[in-house]
Amino acid sequence: MFAGLANQAKAAASSLLLKYLARVTVAIPFVIALGFALAAMTLMLVERFGHVVAYWTMAGGLAAIGLIAAFVVSAKEHEEERAEQKPEALDTQQVMSDATAQAVMQAPLAMLEALFATPGGATTALKAARIVGRNWPLALLLVMIGVLFWPAEGDGAIPDSAEPAPKPDAEKTVANGLR
Repeated sequence: MFAGLANQAKAAASSLLLKYLARVTVAIPFVIALGFALAAMTLMLVERFGHVVAYWTMAGGLAAIGLIAAFVVSAKEHEEERAEQKPEALDTQQVMSDATAQAVMQAPLAMLEALFATPGGATTALKAARIVGRNWPLALLLVMIGVLFWPAEGDGAIPDSAEPAPKPDAEKTVANGLR
């Protein structure tokens, strides 16, 4: 009895694995082509504008593409969360997100306290500040990425005053109650 169930599970797992392996196999040439395209664009920019400007342009372009992708993925996940949310899960999620937000808010201060408590911590902090000062555009980019993933106040939903709240459908409620 269990042998048949195990065989079905193995067949389903191998089918899923083969399906994703086929997708990855199709994607590999496109990833390689993207690498060559980026190299060609970089060389073209180097010839036209010089090394420093070309590399900054490529870094800015790739960062912009990354930010756009992050916005798209974030919006898509937000819509999926709204569609799948249930009232009983909302309370648990709120407690978890509040605890996570508190931990994220307290983590930098705790790391700073631990750094200053160690011997040589102040000099290490000054060296780190010097490194961040030299690389401030990268630090600024990391801060902007961090802001994208920062938890919002409340449950993260933005109230839409233009749309009235949906009213419960009496027919569906009665039909669900009879089942």
